Amino acid sequence: MAEGTVDSIEIKATPAQVFAVAADLAGYKEWATGIKNVEVLETDAKGRPARASFVVDVMIREISYSLTYTYDEPNSMSWVAEESPDIKELEGSYTFTDVGDGLTEVVYALKVEPAFLIPGFLRRQAEKQLVGTALRGLRKRVESLS
Repeated sequence: MAEGTVDSIEIKATPAQVFAVAADLAGYKEWATGIKNVEVLETDAKGRPARASFVVDVMIREISYSLTYTYDEPNSMSWVAEESPDIKELEGSYTFTDVGDGLTEVVYALKVEPAFLIPGFLRRQAEKQLVGTALRGLRKRVESLS
């Protein structure tokens, strides 16, 4: 991924446990800040979401977009947005690595280019806040289920 934001966090769980929560898109409204609605549009042969639509409150407005997912279970998952009135480009990924002692390092990479005008420094700041908040929410959700 060219520009964008990358951050990581350690979660007290196995990569498979973290992957299961991250791949449960329907559950995002319970732990991912700003998610107003998620609808799984298609699933893959293993029953995982292959395509999903989202409605998200991004502070300055509510946006809608659809993502297409690929998986390397339980090591990673990635997504790419379809172009929409709100999103020009969006790509992201989670990588899950067992670091020992019952911990998984989660690396979240995200690049967003909205279809509406927003200064670059604000976009980068929003990306950083979104990534950090998502990682903390994922950790809280996974560890509450363990």
